[in-house]
Amino acid sequence: MRYDTRYRSSGSRFSGFFPAGVKWLLISNIALFILYFFAERSDYGQYFRLFALVPRTILQGYIFQLFTYMFLHDPGGFGHILFNMLTLWMFGADLERTWGTRRFLSYYMACGVFAGICVVIASLIFGGLDTRTIGASGAIYGLLLAFGMLYPDRTILFSFLFPIKAKYFVMILGAIAFLSSFNVNSKVSNIAHLGGMLFGYAYLKMRFASVDFNFLGKQYQQWKLQRAKRKFQVYMRKHESDREPRVH
Repeated sequence: MRYDTRYRSSGSRFSGFFPAGVKWLLISNIALFILYFFAERSDYGQYFRLFALVPRTILQGYIFQLFTYMFLHDPGGFGHILFNMLTLWMFGADLERTWGTRRFLSYYMACGVFAGICVVIASLIFGGLDTRTIGASGAIYGLLLAFGMLYPDRTILFSFLFPIKAKYFVMILGAIAFLSSFNVNSKVSNIAHLGGMLFGYAYLKMRFASVDFNFLGKQYQQWKLQRAKRKFQVYMRKHESDREPRVH
C-alpha cells in the first residue's frame, strides 16, 4: 500500500508536533471532559449523559450518540482520558502526517462509529441495552491497528519501559481486548476496542486491494499496448514484403 508520506508543514514547529486533526481532537476531548467533570458535580450532569452511547436509545432513534459518545470520558477520574489522549497523540500524529488531515479524521470517526455499532449489536445479542458507553477507545484502537499495519517494524516502548515492534504491540493489545471481552462483569467496553480494530483492519485491507487492483489495471493496459505494437510491426513487415520491387 502506497501513501504520500510527504508532510506539508505550515512552518510552525508546534503544528508539526501537533498536526491539525490531532490538535483539535485533543482540544475538543479535553474541553468536554472538563465541562463534564464540573457538570457531574452540579445539576447539569444529566444533559451530558444524554450524549453517551446507550443501545436502547439508539434503537429509538438517537443515532447521534454513535458520534457523541467518543468525545465523553469518565468524569470520575483522569486515567481514562489520559490514556486515550496520550495514545491519540503518540500514534495519531504520524498517521495524520501520512494520510493528511481529512482522511485521518474520517478514519478516526469511522472507527469510533463502527465500534459503537458493535456495542449495540453485542447488546442485542447478549443483553445490556441500557448500559452506557463513553470514551474514544474504539477510535483509538483503530489508530493503533493502522499504526501497526503501516509501521510494523517501528520500535515503541511498551508501558514506557520495554522496546517492542509496533506490530507485536498491536497484536498484544488485540489479544487482551479479545480475551477481556469474555468477562461480562468488566466495566471496560472491550467490544468497542475490537470493533475499532476490526474496522481499521477491513479499511486498510480494502486500501491494499484498491492499490493492487490499480496496479494490475496499469499492467493490463501496458500489456495491451505492447500487444498492439507487436501486431502493428507484424502488419508493417507483411505490407513491406507484399510491395512490388522498385526498378532503378
